[in-house]
Amino acid sequence: MSIERMSQATPSPSPHTAVGGLDALVRIAATQSLAPDCDHFYFLRHGQTGRNALRIFQAVDEPLSELGLQQAAHAAELLAGEPIRTIVCSDARRAFDTAHTVAAALRLTPTAQAELRERNFGALIGTSSANIDWACEPEGGETLTQFVARKRAALDAALKQPAPVLVVAHGGTLYALAALLGVPIDVTVLGNAQPLRFSRARNGLAWAVTPLLRHAGGEAALA
Repeated sequence: MSIERMSQATPSPSPHTAVGGLDALVRIAATQSLAPDCDHFYFLRHGQTGRNALRIFQAVDEPLSELGLQQAAHAAELLAGEPIRTIVCSDARRAFDTAHTVAAALRLTPTAQAELRERNFGALIGTSSANIDWACEPEGGETLTQFVARKRAALDAALKQPAPVLVVAHGGTLYALAALLGVPIDVTVLGNAQPLRFSRARNGLAWAVTPLLRHAGGEAALA
């Protein structure tokens, strides 16, 4: 199953999406679209954590749960046969550990980048994320504009590495990546440790995302 949209058009959230503030994220991303030179790359959200399951905003040191470790191992199996040459990951513990699990199967060494961390939700960290609103301006955290700009720079740098590249990061990173490429945001591919393949369509202008694994609950606890 693939999702396509012309990259020169203004993207819009998927009708399945019920997460607040995504329209604002898409508008911001449309002014600074991403144009990778590669024809395909891979993305992996980290495995589940305890605070994912509880829908709580997380700090950077949140570890993977037992389920998250199992999910990372499964993702490693799915990605082991892909022609990945470079792994770039967030240095947040949950993404870092997921990346190293996958890297062991591919016999690669991940490069960790702080710029790929999840959005800094400041004073909201440790509180409920059940009604997350990406357009919020949390005290001590990043604005949505700051977050999208940081992600664009980090993803642009990551995708300049020897291809094909695997980026291991967060749900917010995936939201930003999709919006920056002009791909509709579809919560069904946002689950923990679901490997995704991004590739150019035949006309070379649009991007499509193909899940290598799909399971339910992708929209839950993205931060």
